[in-house]
Amino acid sequence: MDNNLFNNKYRIPSARAYWHDYNHGYFYITICTDKREHFFGEINNCKMSMTKLGLYTESYIEYLNSKHDDFKVLSHVIMPNHIHLIIAVNYLKNKHPHKQTPNNNVDVNEKMCEIAKQCGRLSSIISIFKSSVTKYAIKNDIHFGWQTRFYDRIIRDYNEFINIDNYIKNNVMNWKDDEFYPNRLHQ
Repeated sequence: MDNNLFNNKYRIPSARAYWHDYNHGYFYITICTDKREHFFGEINNCKMSMTKLGLYTESYIEYLNSKHDDFKVLSHVIMPNHIHLIIAVNYLKNKHPHKQTPNNNVDVNEKMCEIAKQCGRLSSIISIFKSSVTKYAIKNDIHFGWQTRFYDRIIRDYNEFINIDNYIKNNVMNWKDDEFYPNRLHQ
């Protein structure tokens, strides 16, 4: 494909730190739902009541932690219209994180693996996560969608980690002050 297509006029620049490869480290992640719809549940009296999709999402995070040894979700909270996670990534170069691909799709799958490597393991993890939740919603005929991108922040030291972890742990209790609270979205 021509790299001059649209002369980069419509290309959204990456928010990733050019100096970090995203294959190792600690990251604070926020993933929002499409149009900030409340797909995961509602908060009443400082308690999150999850929908079927919210409960699946919670169990899938636990599943990810049990099935992968190159990353761990250290802390998370599922909110009505977004999710916060702290993910520790330790990329194992000798272990290929993807399943063996069928012979008829080798070229396509190898190309996608190369793209994923360029984006770093973190993008691959988020892609797996978002894809699984979306597939569950489709299979169970649940109206659902993600915002296209996700927000990430490299956690640089222990104090930053503690502050973010406390924010995550108290997010449900502080819902009305959250930037994604419905009334605050339109202010």
